[in-house]
Amino acid sequence: MFAVRIHGRGGQGAVTAAELLSVAAFDEGRHAQAFPTFGSERTGAPVVSFCRIDDRAIRLREPITDPDALIVQDPTLLHQVNLFAGLKPDGFLVLNTSRTLEELGLGDLVDGLRRDHVVTVPATELAREHLGRPLPNAALLGAFAALTGQVSLGAVCDAISDRFPGEVGVGNARAARAAHEHVRRSLGSTAGGRVAGA
Repeated sequence: MFAVRIHGRGGQGAVTAAELLSVAAFDEGRHAQAFPTFGSERTGAPVVSFCRIDDRAIRLREPITDPDALIVQDPTLLHQVNLFAGLKPDGFLVLNTSRTLEELGLGDLVDGLRRDHVVTVPATELAREHLGRPLPNAALLGAFAALTGQVSLGAVCDAISDRFPGEVGVGNARAARAAHEHVRRSLGSTAGGRVAGA
C-alpha cells in the first residue's frame, strides 16, 4: 500500500487533491481511498487530507501516521506543524515553494531522505499562470505523478477534467502538466525510471 498525506490550508484544495489522486489511481485499475481530517475551521486554517493506493482492497480507515509521501501545499506550515512526522527514510516529499529546502531551513531533512525523492515546485505560481488563481493542488498532483510514478499524468489530468469541466479543468490540467515537466527537469536522469511511462 502507498500512503499519501497532504498538508495545506483551508481553501487550497487539500481535500480535493486527495480525492483527485484517488480517482486517478482508481481509473488505472487500482484500489484507492481518500478522506480529510479537519474541524469547523475557517479558510486558511491547517487541513490534513489522506490518500491510500493499493493493488488490493483497502480496509484501513484511520489517519495516515507513517506516509510514503507528503505533499505540502503551503510552506508557511513548515514551522507550525510537525509535517514530517512518520515520513519514511525512503519517502517522497513534494513541497510547494519556489525556494530551495536549504533556504527554508530544511537542509537537515534532505540529508535524511533520498535526494531523488524530494522536489520543490512553484505550484502556486504555476496555478496563477495557467488557471488565473493561486490554487496549487492540481499542479502538485502533476508533480507527485512525476516524482513517485504511483499514477500517470494522463490519469491525473483525466481526473481533473472529470471533476472540473470547461476552462477550470483545462487550466488545472495545464498546471499539472507544467509541474510534471518541472519535476522531470529538476530531477533529470535520476527520475527517468519513474517518469518515463507518464
